[in-house]
Amino acid sequence: MSERIPEEKLNRILSSTDIVDVVSDYVQLKKQGRNYFGLCPFHGENTPSFSVSPDKQIFHCFGCGAGGNAFTFLMDVDGMSFQEAAQKLGEKVGEEIEVTPAGPSVDHAHLEEEKRMIEAHELLSKFYHHLLLNTKEGQEALEYLLARGFTTESIRKFKIGWSLPNWDFTVKFLEKRGYPLELMEEAGLLVRRERDQSFLDRFRGRIMFPIQNPKGETVAFSGRSLQKGDEPKYLNSPETKIFNKSKILYHYHGARASIRRKQQAILFEGFADVISANEAEVENGIATMGTSLTEQQIGLIKRLTDSVVICYDGDSAGIEAAFRAGNLLTNHGMNIRIAAIPEQLDPDDYISTYGSEKFQQDVIGAALTFMAFKLRYYKLNKNLNDEGDRLAYIEEVLKEIVGLNSAVEKDFYLRNLADEFDLSLDALQQQMGQTGAPRTKKVQHTPAPAAAAPPFNRKSQLLPAYQNAERRLIAHMMRDPNVAYKVQDWLAGVSLNVDEHQAIITYLLGYYEEGLPPGARGFIGYLSDERLRRVVTEIEMMSISEECTDDELMDYVKQVLKHQKMLKIKEKEQERKEAERRNDYRKEVEIAMEILQLRKSL
Repeated sequence: MSERIPEEKLNRILSSTDIVDVVSDYVQLKKQGRNYFGLCPFHGENTPSFSVSPDKQIFHCFGCGAGGNAFTFLMDVDGMSFQEAAQKLGEKVGEEIEVTPAGPSVDHAHLEEEKRMIEAHELLSKFYHHLLLNTKEGQEALEYLLARGFTTESIRKFKIGWSLPNWDFTVKFLEKRGYPLELMEEAGLLVRRERDQSFLDRFRGRIMFPIQNPKGETVAFSGRSLQKGDEPKYLNSPETKIFNKSKILYHYHGARASIRRKQQAILFEGFADVISANEAEVENGIATMGTSLTEQQIGLIKRLTDSVVICYDGDSAGIEAAFRAGNLLTNHGMNIRIAAIPEQLDPDDYISTYGSEKFQQDVIGAALTFMAFKLRYYKLNKNLNDEGDRLAYIEEVLKEIVGLNSAVEKDFYLRNLADEFDLSLDALQQQMGQTGAPRTKKVQHTPAPAAAAPPFNRKSQLLPAYQNAERRLIAHMMRDPNVAYKVQDWLAGVSLNVDEHQAIITYLLGYYEEGLPPGARGFIGYLSDERLRRVVTEIEMMSISEECTDDELMDYVKQVLKHQKMLKIKEKEQERKEAERRNDYRKEVEIAMEILQLRKSL
């Protein structure tokens, strides 16, 4: 759904928002001089290089280059859309966002139904949580969880709750608060009895684990039975308008900051593993919702990182699932490692048995490369003392080696294979050439609109004079529309030398044509290209004088034009040398005169 928010309202929200307060919810900031500094939430670092300017109301990381205003910070750190970020900040400053649809008419009744479903889930989540922690009815369930190794802190963090064993408590609870029971049945919270069409609670006498969508809204539950023989052991919400398990990862919303900071996600099979790992100080864990990994879930992960450690159960089913998930993630261009759980344990049981430190060091810290895992995988159910099994294994491994991108990796694994089976390297290389297995084609995906740009390393360096001049021109143009139009006239249609700089002033002039106020804070929100937003933020963080004379501006313009003339001179020098090589002396002299004129104009 394409939507517009009035620019005047966006400007009011930005003007009423203190970016320091917004960022402080995610980053511990300390004031140094006029700015605040902290550890960047978008890449791992030990020395703070993340700066927030209260004067300019922007943020910028000198390490990875991330930057923007309060809107773009929420978009990057929470994976929000622009509208969601505007709505969140609008609520804080008392500006209600009324969206005007820009496309075909929207089914507002449908959206209102979804909103009511989410409200009901959020309400019940809080109530179930209260019952578990603060009532006699929840005491038995609480003692059970504590005996299983859950801590009060993790119970609160994951909002675990308890549903009463009554048949109709939730029915009455929701009905009393004005929620239509038919809609609550569609939401998966109630079921209808066939004989009299009356409504019953779906979840009764169960420990309740809320399931949140990527925005952090509760949209479903998984209820675990407390009494033996009460089947099923886990009762899950059905798929509804607001809950599609193939599009959701458990704890995705809660783990985002940790995943971004560590630039790695730990992928589990179930939510119990995520909670146990979290207690073991592995806070970047997420889990699939009882299904095989899906394309939509991979898309969610790629918003945050390209590096995944798969930590599935150590039994044969878990190993098979890890192999499938690893191949799927690799085909999407992701860097994969496999954390092997010994003794056919699941992560939850391993942590209970051996403790947090061994889990961190011996499982997550010792995760195998995907290729090393495959070498183990292909040995399963094979007797390598048998000639047929041994040859089959070698053939499978060679096919995998053919698909490796790195020549060093190919050589490394070929030598290992040769040593293991006492084979000649030449024979293996010859066999690999005959195998000729086509490399797996990696799927190309269009990035999600709200996805944060991947961090990159940026070395501090002095920019050439012409680039500095272009950036200073842009800095002054962002402060004053009159300066922007004046510089446009002086350039007389000549483009800036750096493509990003030219794109920025093109957007800036369009921004002013719409009557929008000067200043980088508002202009950053106007830009849809993440790369351009970063450049604008870098420019705004430059130290420049408040006032700028026409002479100073003209000097910058001359630097831009001078660089273009220098490039023209280089081009002419090549033409002159080509004429000299062909013995075309007349042409050589003609070009030499052109070069002379260009040098005089510098």
